[in-house]
Amino acid sequence: MDDPLRVTVALVPLIVYALILGALNLGKKPFLTTIARDTVALGVALSGLMLIGPAELLAPEAAAARFGAFIWVMLATLYSLLVSLVVLMQRPGLVIYNLSLDEFREPFLRVVQSLDPNPQWAGNTLALPSLGIELHVESFPAMRNIKLSSVGDLQNLHGWRTLETTLASSLATLPVRSSPVGIGFMTLGILLAIGLLIGLSANHETLVQEIEDFIRPTY
Repeated sequence: MDDPLRVTVALVPLIVYALILGALNLGKKPFLTTIARDTVALGVALSGLMLIGPAELLAPEAAAARFGAFIWVMLATLYSLLVSLVVLMQRPGLVIYNLSLDEFREPFLRVVQSLDPNPQWAGNTLALPSLGIELHVESFPAMRNIKLSSVGDLQNLHGWRTLETTLASSLATLPVRSSPVGIGFMTLGILLAIGLLIGLSANHETLVQEIEDFIRPTY
């Protein structure tokens, strides 16, 4: 490991993300979140790779020489703004982890009937006029995930919020089996963590020196 500090920055967010996904998929309850939050979580997971990769390559050498370690704060801020822009450009939607379509169908239909007496189905597309939303139900069997994506530009954000809270309450009491996908994510996270710790223990002096160089003021 020639550059332990950069490897650590790259891998730590990815390891945490893999372990969280593993825990969610190994749980006995489904987990519901919004597409926006899901995107933010993925952005955080990839932040280390982005900072030591494209962001560092694109950083002007003159700026790095002038601002020293502070250039990383500027790059992190720029990256967070880009992730925020992506989130703001997304349409509303929901993601449910650790749930198959067959397990999801019945509680979802109960929620739909409780929110709108006249739901309008067209294949896997659903319109709820009383909430002002229209969505498409997508299933990812290999990952045991469900995605509810908005259809069309005219969406009522309050209606999506109502659907989210009602559906979350319904799914909270739904027992499900653990997903094998969780074992894969947990294994990946643990192997990356072990590899990182072994590399850092063998290069701890280099790591300490890199940290000192990083925080040393530049004049």
